[in-house]
Amino acid sequence: MYMEMKLAQRVVIGYYKTKFKTIGLLSPRKAAESAFRFFCTPYVKKPGNKVPPIFHKASRLSFELEGITVRGFHWKPAQGTGRKVLVAHGFSSYGYKFEQYVQPLLKEGFEVFIFDAPAHGTSDGKMINAILYKNMLLRVEVLYGPFYGFIGHSLGALAISLAMEEMPDNHNKKMILIAPATETSRALRQYCRLLNIKKETQAALETIIESIANRSISHLSVNRAVRQVPTPILWVHDQHDRICPFKDTLPSREHPLPNLHFLVTEGLGHNKIYRDQRVMKEITSFLLG
Repeated sequence: MYMEMKLAQRVVIGYYKTKFKTIGLLSPRKAAESAFRFFCTPYVKKPGNKVPPIFHKASRLSFELEGITVRGFHWKPAQGTGRKVLVAHGFSSYGYKFEQYVQPLLKEGFEVFIFDAPAHGTSDGKMINAILYKNMLLRVEVLYGPFYGFIGHSLGALAISLAMEEMPDNHNKKMILIAPATETSRALRQYCRLLNIKKETQAALETIIESIANRSISHLSVNRAVRQVPTPILWVHDQHDRICPFKDTLPSREHPLPNLHFLVTEGLGHNKIYRDQRVMKEITSFLLG
């Protein structure tokens, strides 16, 4: 993984390894605070200047969340069914990347909403975490819902699974999780290994996350969340996903739920999977079923 990084990324990683080690010698807590900011800061914050044509046809939306302006896009079909679908992007991504979802969903009569998460795309902010993203989705449900379907990729999928637990009437909704950030505890361990973060700093980092979530890190788990809701769920994951490993899905695959269906792909990885035509057709079929 490290060898596949671009030179600029390796330089940044090297810098933060040294930074966290130096700060940690004086104060594991301060090192953890710095590590948390880095963990929550997207490396791609803004989209390019080229706006996909379909976004020129959207209505622009915005609202305030915890002092941050969140911005999004809304499309209405020519002949609607009254059902609304929300698309949530992943970490260091943005709404424009899901342009190919808009027209097929409109064709089937769905209203389509896409919001840029805080610190991403057209929205304001400097950092994002699963709890802030979850709160954003709950706010969107109140302001623009009720939503019938939620489609999320990576961190967006984790946030959707957490938000769904708190949504009223969730048995009348559908949830599509594409390559979700399945287990926060594993992601954190991987992050700490990558940056050679010492155990004392890692423990302090876990404490920071748990204080924000007001829960243990084990609560920030898609495997746990899907067992708490009656929502029909389509979970799409590639066997060779190197960002959110397929092995993390094992608890849900070994103990299947009647409302949970897996679509397992091979060779699409973490990002190609949400752009795959077969996957998109399966998602549309699931929403219509």
